[in-house]
Amino acid sequence: MREQAHFWRHPAVPETDLLRARYVTHRFSRHVHDGYAIGLIVAGVEEFDYRGTLHRAAAGEVVLVNPDAVHTGQAGTPGGWAYRMLYPSVDALAGIAAELGAPYATPHFPEQVVRDDAVAALLARAHQAAERGDALAASTLSRTLFARLLTRHAAPKPVAVLPAEGRRAVREALDLLHESLVDPPTLDDLAGAVGARPFALLRAFKAATGLPPHAYLTSLRVRQARRLLQSGVRPAQVAAEVGFTDQAHLNRHFKRIVGVPPAAYQRAAGTYKTGDPPTT
Repeated sequence: MREQAHFWRHPAVPETDLLRARYVTHRFSRHVHDGYAIGLIVAGVEEFDYRGTLHRAAAGEVVLVNPDAVHTGQAGTPGGWAYRMLYPSVDALAGIAAELGAPYATPHFPEQVVRDDAVAALLARAHQAAERGDALAASTLSRTLFARLLTRHAAPKPVAVLPAEGRRAVREALDLLHESLVDPPTLDDLAGAVGARPFALLRAFKAATGLPPHAYLTSLRVRQARRLLQSGVRPAQVAAEVGFTDQAHLNRHFKRIVGVPPAAYQRAAGTYKTGDPPTT
């Protein structure tokens, strides 16, 4: 069956993107999101590695991916999988958690695949309303969905166990990578800048983020590319501004992480006010 993906902005809930897709041969590379990835498997099976553990999500099951958690995504059966995804920001879910009086600032989902028929049905209705551009129904159902997920499946975020010195080095290394998308330092230079040995920094960085610095840099570049595309910058210019060698380089990494090409993503951002999902 032909692969297809539709990506668009939520017509009524700020800082929330949506994706409806069917994938067969497409594979998501190891990456992280700065927000949550919440989805319903509609058909088939998705298989994904999440922080070193392999998960399989079948039709009717809900997938819950936390911010900055390294994961992949690929077909779990020869026929692939189809799903509906929502990508709310951390602030969006944290705000709802605060309204609910939750005892945590940043919600965390300890289980990545759950079977909850009521939540699954609500997710499908919220997603379909957003796809139709029905702002009132989409906002009501989406916020109800997020509240239901938080009360049924969220928990306090686990405390990091990385030593204080390692946390400091990683934090400073992350700041440097954010500032050096176009001309990043070597591992030796990065370690020297934060006062650590290269292999010690590499171990601490992977323990904290799940990715080595070069792979994390790719995620940062794609993240910034999304912001630029949303603001209307042309893909070719975006590639240069975030440090990819050319547009083809941007296209390859962008689709492996986001699931659609940059041009399709930009069209989705451009149709935000109309509520009409784009096609690819």
